[in-house]
Amino acid sequence: MDIRTIVQGAYGKEGIGALTEIPQPPEALWIRGTLPSKDIKKLVVVGSRALTPYGEEICEKLIQGLTGFPISIVSGLALGTDACAHRAALKAGLHTIAIPGSGLSDKVIAPQTNLGLAKEILLAGGALLSEHEPGTTARPQYFPSRNRIMVGLADAVLVIEAGERSGTLITARLASEYSRDLMCVPHRIGDVNSEGPHLFIRLGAELITGPDDILETLGFEPSHTLGA
Repeated sequence: MDIRTIVQGAYGKEGIGALTEIPQPPEALWIRGTLPSKDIKKLVVVGSRALTPYGEEICEKLIQGLTGFPISIVSGLALGTDACAHRAALKAGLHTIAIPGSGLSDKVIAPQTNLGLAKEILLAGGALLSEHEPGTTARPQYFPSRNRIMVGLADAVLVIEAGERSGTLITARLASEYSRDLMCVPHRIGDVNSEGPHLFIRLGAELITGPDDILETLGFEPSHTLGA
């Protein structure tokens, strides 16, 4: 599928004008696939790469509960929570946007183990975004940088699981800095993956116990429950 470029001055026409509100917005983005229309809410879903079975179950149920609503799931195509969020979105029939820490050429998409998932996203009408030229290989410094793009696009950010030193915490802090709603899933006390979400809940993030909580935050009339 062709890779096209959008310069910053055209972000508004493409429905990603919110990116111009953040510090140091990308001067241009490379895109594969189809961006959602302007009226589609964008929910960033992030969490641990070492996603637990509990986290996977919750991620799938929460996103499944958003079926039928004009919502696009945005994540980073990484292992663990990111991949789970993209797959859950595809299963629920929701649009999804993947923003890897690399260029968008098949040869460099990171991680390569999720190249198949990236192709599924495109086939389903979703999109891949990057601020790096198509042949750019992933580097550690690119991942925090791409997080600012995810949050810049977002109407809200949902944290599933995160340890005390997880890179997910960078994304959560950016949500606060960029005035995006931050939502966190609670976990069992003492669980290493509870440290990040519980920290932000104490600092004022919204506690999420089901899809209705997410829908209310995004401004929709709730009609689902976690057990539905």
